[in-house]
Amino acid sequence: MQNSQDLKKVQALRTALTTGDEARIKAQREAGKLTAYQRIEKLVDAGSFVELFALVSDKGDAAGVVTGYATVQNRPVYLFAQDFTVHGGAMGKLQALKINKTLDLALKTGAPVIALCDSAGVRIDEGAAGMNAYAEIYKNIARLSGVSPIIAVVLGPAIGGAALIAQLADVSIIAKKVGSLMVFGPQVLAAMNGMDVKVEALGGADMMAAQGGTSLVAATEEEALALTAQLLSLLPGSNVEDADILDSDDLNRLLPDVAPADVNTLLASLFDAGSMVELKASYETGMRTALGRIGGHSVGVVATDGGYLTAGAMQKAARFVHFMDCFNLPVISLINTNGVKVDKLDNQSWLMNAQSQLLYAYATATVPKLAVVTGSAIGQAYVAMGGKANADVTFAWPGAVISALTPEAAVAVLYGDAVKTDKDTTPEQARVKYAAEYIENTASALCAAKDGLVDDVIDPAQTRKLLVASLEMLLSKRDSNPPKKHGNLPL
Repeated sequence: MQNSQDLKKVQALRTALTTGDEARIKAQREAGKLTAYQRIEKLVDAGSFVELFALVSDKGDAAGVVTGYATVQNRPVYLFAQDFTVHGGAMGKLQALKINKTLDLALKTGAPVIALCDSAGVRIDEGAAGMNAYAEIYKNIARLSGVSPIIAVVLGPAIGGAALIAQLADVSIIAKKVGSLMVFGPQVLAAMNGMDVKVEALGGADMMAAQGGTSLVAATEEEALALTAQLLSLLPGSNVEDADILDSDDLNRLLPDVAPADVNTLLASLFDAGSMVELKASYETGMRTALGRIGGHSVGVVATDGGYLTAGAMQKAARFVHFMDCFNLPVISLINTNGVKVDKLDNQSWLMNAQSQLLYAYATATVPKLAVVTGSAIGQAYVAMGGKANADVTFAWPGAVISALTPEAAVAVLYGDAVKTDKDTTPEQARVKYAAEYIENTASALCAAKDGLVDDVIDPAQTRKLLVASLEMLLSKRDSNPPKKHGNLPL
């Protein structure tokens, strides 16, 4: 009898906590947003979600987050979904308790974590305890980083500390119209310095994408959740697993006739059909980073479009290479760049720092590293991305140019007197002539191949076939860095 009575109390509390406040749920829907439970239902396999710590509460007040585990496309995941209908999803002691327990289970079992973010920030009424709650979560996410993939999906406001959860994740996805990422909300900015800024202009999806504050932008919540599932299909469950190999395309497919600068066509031609997900596509567009499959293998591709590399572009690539290395995914570099861009003399330190970060990322990555010099590989771009010290296999297209300086700059250094004394041509014609001579005799792909600095000069049409063959050959690659606590990453 006692058990029956106690069970009724448990069920009554569970119902009250999971049903929520009807008025607040109505307001959530009127704002064009799904509830926490609806988001989970749309993401996971039907009937697979098991809620954890559902009864955590204070005087009948829920914690503002739903936590548990489920399967997505038959693969186990842990997840937490902030509930904006409970105190605006604000972080407090109880919410942190549930999230930290979930992160701890993910660390022990080696399964991906999905964070569905929808929070107005911190529980101000809890004072320092609320801030400590965030600190505990940051610590546990940092510990989990590199062990299991972490995907943050921003489906509402993510303000202050809530925004940092998305930044600490491996990949972040934001849904237009409903999602936003901000250090301070408009109300706080207005109180602090009188700034009157709308949410979209401050931290909306397009603004964050342009600043590199998010990896992917989705048109709707449903699309954001679909992208989450697609990303999970390309990643392993943890760092001790390998991603699944799925034969989904013709292994012998040839590339069309494509210009090195036409990166869109090049990427579409290399990846297996429908598998590519480009990360940070709107940020530093001269550097492209994409995840997908080539010959069934999950890989990351870094591609440049023929221009100059900026500091932001190199940091974008460095972060991506670190991500791939965490989860045993090969890195393929498509190199076509004139080198680094010194656009501000008073900001060279950032440029040098970014260069060192890119070099560091490639040098410490132990996964298979393939490179194709499709156009120009000038200066540190070749050293970091395609040099024999940093790539297991390097191919070059016949028209590639590999040099410490651009041919034009090399002419100025090496042929300055010859240009002045060439009486048969104008100075401009002389520079063109000697640039061609420099390429032919020193900087061509054939010259690099003769010196053993690229493995082969290939027919561009065969690029995909050769990359697939190289990936197969490198499946058994075993490499490691020297024993150490960690390197001193040049931040």
